[in-house]
Amino acid sequence: MSRLVIREVAKSFGHTRVLGGVSLDVPDGTSTAVVGSSGCGKTTLLRMVAGFEAPDAGSVSIGGETVARERFCKPAHRRNVGYVAQDGALFPHLTVGQNIAYGLGRMGGRRHRERVTELLEMVSLDASYAARRPHELSGGQQQRVALARAMAREPQVMLLDEPFSALDTGLRAATRQAVARTLRAAGMTSILVTHDQEEALSFADQVAVMCAGRFTQVGSPEQVYSTPADLFTARFLGDCVLVDGRVVDGVAYSVLGRTPVRPGGPQGPATLMLRPEQLVAQPVSDDGTGTVRAAEFRGADVILTIALDNHPDPIQVRHISIAAPMVGSRVRIEIIGTAMALDPQEDIDPALPVDTFSTA
Repeated sequence: MSRLVIREVAKSFGHTRVLGGVSLDVPDGTSTAVVGSSGCGKTTLLRMVAGFEAPDAGSVSIGGETVARERFCKPAHRRNVGYVAQDGALFPHLTVGQNIAYGLGRMGGRRHRERVTELLEMVSLDASYAARRPHELSGGQQQRVALARAMAREPQVMLLDEPFSALDTGLRAATRQAVARTLRAAGMTSILVTHDQEEALSFADQVAVMCAGRFTQVGSPEQVYSTPADLFTARFLGDCVLVDGRVVDGVAYSVLGRTPVRPGGPQGPATLMLRPEQLVAQPVSDDGTGTVRAAEFRGADVILTIALDNHPDPIQVRHISIAAPMVGSRVRIEIIGTAMALDPQEDIDPALPVDTFSTA
C-alpha cells in the first residue's frame, strides 16, 4: 500500500507553470528523494503535500485519504504530516527541549525529558543541549533540533526540505545516516527534497528526478543511476562519459572498442553512456587507446583526463590514486560491465560502417 499518492498534480503561479502534472507513489514505510536543480518545482510539490499550497489540478492522498484536489485542500494543521524546512524555523523563546517537546502532547514531566533525550540522541546531539536556546546553537545544530521536533509527533509522512544543507561535510553524512535509520526503524514514510545527487542516492529507497516541473525518471537509486532514462537524468545524477557509437545486436562499436550494451536501448546510431568508474586506464608501452593529458588528485582517487585517438573530446576516468598513470603516458581503456545506449545527441551518418568505430 502507498502511504502517499500524488496524481497528475499541476500548479502555476500567475503565468508561470511550476508543476506540469506530476505523479508519485511513496509506499508505506519507505523513503523517496525528489532531486532536481533550484527552481524545478520540487519544494512546491512538498508544500502541496504539507498543505501549504493547493494544487490547480490533480490530487494528493495520505494514508488512503484525499487531502487535496481541485477546489479542495485540507488545512495543514489537520494533516498528520511532519515538515522540516531549510532554515529549521525553531521557536526562539523556547529552549531546545521545549522546542522538541512542543509536538509531544500530554505526557508526564519525566517522560517528556526521557523522550527529548531520545530524540536528541537520534540526531547526534547530547542531552545537555536540551537546556540551550536556539541562538546558542550553530546552524547545523539548529537544523538537527528541527528534525527532532518533527519526529516527536510521529507523523504519517515526514517531509524534509533540504534539512542537511547547513551541516559540514562529515557531520552531514553522519546525520543523514542517523536520520535515515531513525525513519526506517519507526516505519515512517518520508520524502526528502534535495539538489544533492549523492544525498538522494544514499538516503532513499526511491529517487524521483525532476526537471522543469516534471519527473524525468522515478526508480530505485541503482536503477536511476545505472540505467537513466535520458541524457538529462544521466548527467544530473553523476559524471558521465559520452561517446558516439553504433549498436548492432546488443553490442556497441565506438572509439572505446566493442562494448556490450544493456537491452532496451536504440539500435543503430546511439550515444553511449558510461560512468567514470566503469573505465580502467591501463598504462601501455606502445599502441593504446589514448594519452593522459591531466590528472586531478582527490585523495583516495584521481580523475584522469584522457585524449582518445580519433575522438575530438577528452574523457575522464576515475582511478585509485595509488600507481595512477602519469600525465603524458599512453593508456589502454578497458570497460567494466555494460554501456547504456541512449538516443544520439547528434545524427551519425547511417551509411557509416560498424568497423569505423572499432578499435579492436
